[in-house]
Amino acid sequence: MALLAAFTLAACDPQAISELEEGVSTEADVRERFGTPEAIWDGPDGAQIYEYNRQPAGHVNYMITIGADGKMAALRQVLRPENFARIEVGMPMEAVRQMLGKPMKITPYELKRETHYDWRYLDGPNTSDSRIFTVVFDRDFKVLSTGSVIDPDLQPN
Repeated sequence: MALLAAFTLAACDPQAISELEEGVSTEADVRERFGTPEAIWDGPDGAQIYEYNRQPAGHVNYMITIGADGKMAALRQVLRPENFARIEVGMPMEAVRQMLGKPMKITPYELKRETHYDWRYLDGPNTSDSRIFTVVFDRDFKVLSTGSVIDPDLQPN
């Protein structure tokens, strides 16, 4: 049921996005079209950043910035290779989470003292280009490494 709800939300995203305009749409407009945010982050100059997660079934996560004036200042899809490239070794988990949103899967590896966060994304305009981006954290939740692989759910058996 949750998977169906996530798919339904993601299918409505293009329409919701087309109904919003930066500098004009209000916080109420954003909430009316996207609902309650997954998380709310403090942004610069009194802004708030609303996280709208479309994982695990979707390939996007949105960050919508609401300015101090209560109007939408930006709407961005953050699961993109250029954002992945900004993640650096030693970066804290919270900073990664604020950049990319909630991952589709979190896997702890106790013996290795690592935790892997995975996000599903599209690497190109075709849905056949589904990939998984992974950030590996150490026991202190600092970035050890990152990587990307073809989505194993799309691989033939």
